Amino acid sequence: MMEKNAKIYVAGHRGMVGSAIVRELERQGYTNIITRTHKELDLCRQAQVEKFFAEEKPEYVFLAAAKVGGIVANSEALADFMYDNMILEMNVINSAWKNGCKKLEFLGSSCIYPRMAPQPMPESCLLTSELEKTNEAYALAKISGLKYCEFLNKQYGTDYISVMPTNLYGPNDNYHPEHSHVLPALIRRFHEAKESGAKSVTCWGDGSPLREFLYVDDLANLCVFLMNNYSGNETVNAGTGKELTIKELTELVAKVVGYEGEILWDTSRPNGTPRKLLDVSKAAKLGWTYKTELEDGIRLAYKDFLENPMRAER
Repeated sequence: MMEKNAKIYVAGHRGMVGSAIVRELERQGYTNIITRTHKELDLCRQAQVEKFFAEEKPEYVFLAAAKVGGIVANSEALADFMYDNMILEMNVINSAWKNGCKKLEFLGSSCIYPRMAPQPMPESCLLTSELEKTNEAYALAKISGLKYCEFLNKQYGTDYISVMPTNLYGPNDNYHPEHSHVLPALIRRFHEAKESGAKSVTCWGDGSPLREFLYVDDLANLCVFLMNNYSGNETVNAGTGKELTIKELTELVAKVVGYEGEILWDTSRPNGTPRKLLDVSKAAKLGWTYKTELEDGIRLAYKDFLENPMRAER
């Protein structure tokens, strides 16, 4: 268990996940949280990372920093996604190990699992068949970070763990029109359609793919729970175990935002993977389950969107 005054470093504290982990740690009474902005510490620069760890010697590390983006960003910048994520995580994990960090938690993504993985996807299906090509670079980087933690455990007896979240949403999300994920993109589109009085909104595909969504504060709660209650080489899936169609999601977002026009579907556009559901039985067996239902979470996310107009510009 982490002591309340233990020195805890949250890498990526300005992102959606990192900021949620900081909120959760504070909520639970942890008093010695250290953070660095990208300006203060570039995690892609090995010398800077080594200097930071040698000086600060954090006892616990939550590695939530990453170069992320939606399907467009991912498929256009494959080399950048691979290099930045690989370098960043190797620097942090290696420096944590060299400086006697007690425990590190690595945050991945459900895109690490094979394209044709069994549904729902168990942790054990990792590397059993080929990856989805559109985010292969990001997935390979994340798998490498996960495996490096596992190999350090095996070779040096460290206690480094990994968590693989499903689709996330909530405060501090990115609402950029081209570079955001499906749920924040829908919040922005329906909000703008409502504001402009648009008669209809056109969405990609036919709305049939099934997706799972986890509110980011629930993920943060699981991250702290696992840091205190889990050790092992296998990753732990983070999700709700519930799914809905993109069409149902679209209607739910329209309802929360208060958009009353028509929703049209452009079936000439790709649907993406038909189904991506995580098997969350492992987290459940450890004694954890999510708290925030999707409609409540979307309300909270929309409130955050309205309160932070600049966020839409990112």
